[in-house]
Amino acid sequence: MYSYRLNDFGSIDHLQHVEEPRPRPGRKQVLIRVAAVSLNYRDLAILQGKSTLSPQAGLIPLSDGVGYVVECGEEATRFSCGARVAGIFFPQWTGGSLTPDNSGGAWGSRADGWLTEFKVIDEASLVSVPAYLSDEQAATLPCAAVTAWNSLMQSRTLQPGETVLTQGTGGVALFAVQFARMMGLKIIALTSSEEKATLLRELGATHIVNYRQFPDWHQQVRALTHGVGVQRVVEIGGPGTLQNSLKSTAFGGEIALLGFVAAGDKSVDFMTLFTSGATVRPFSVGSREDFERMNLALTQSQLQPVIDRVFAFSATREAWCYFERQKHCGKVVITMAGAAQ
Repeated sequence: MYSYRLNDFGSIDHLQHVEEPRPRPGRKQVLIRVAAVSLNYRDLAILQGKSTLSPQAGLIPLSDGVGYVVECGEEATRFSCGARVAGIFFPQWTGGSLTPDNSGGAWGSRADGWLTEFKVIDEASLVSVPAYLSDEQAATLPCAAVTAWNSLMQSRTLQPGETVLTQGTGGVALFAVQFARMMGLKIIALTSSEEKATLLRELGATHIVNYRQFPDWHQQVRALTHGVGVQRVVEIGGPGTLQNSLKSTAFGGEIALLGFVAAGDKSVDFMTLFTSGATVRPFSVGSREDFERMNLALTQSQLQPVIDRVFAFSATREAWCYFERQKHCGKVVITMAGAAQ
């Protein structure tokens, strides 16, 4: 079989296409024929050596993938051969809270990820995916979709009519817009162009604010909410956006701290934080239980994940370079269709 391994960090040149033996499943494990994978910002951060996760060199990258069970190991009973499955982001986090004991082994940073033709995985680290989705759509779910879902559902489930602020048109942001619409929320979406604004409106955004036109966009957010602010911020930018997010949040509201894609001053003004009355709560994707609950909602709503572009497995490097330019709207996916298996 063929895989890609990231032998070092800092350059796409370190992503090597290699041939290696097909693995065999052990006790309570299954062998998966991978059908599609998708890229997330954390994969780019790992490649560039900017990750917060202290990744290991030499691993197969990517946390998100979907495939079909082709062989079951001894005592593996959760899935039958032919079942379509996706991996959970943290292989040991099946439910409850994230702890040091169940947060280890993340794909692509501490264990081999999904950018390979065949993968052996513990059956407990898998979920079934909604039947209505294509393989490419299903591959977008494990990180971006679950993260967006928990940013709206965790700590306090938002109520219809409340307002959420989203940032950009990456995978997490677009899933957040779609889930927010499904929940009956008002949505203020930040973006940088009219083309992206059109997509956000189609997905259900109530208001659009161009952050290039309005660098102090918290003023527009306050005006659109009649001075109150939003009840939830899906905070993806991090250092470059947190100050404005604090000024955009209603007293008693919450900032779901998810990412660090926007460069900026990493310090936070204490008085801005103190006087905002907001809770800043970091989120780390979600558990298997979270993934399964989200899948029930997806099946009921028939939500369609937004895919910007699909690349062939043989064009994996081109996919990474395209993703690195950060001009995409939605998910960038790599399909195994046509790969020699």
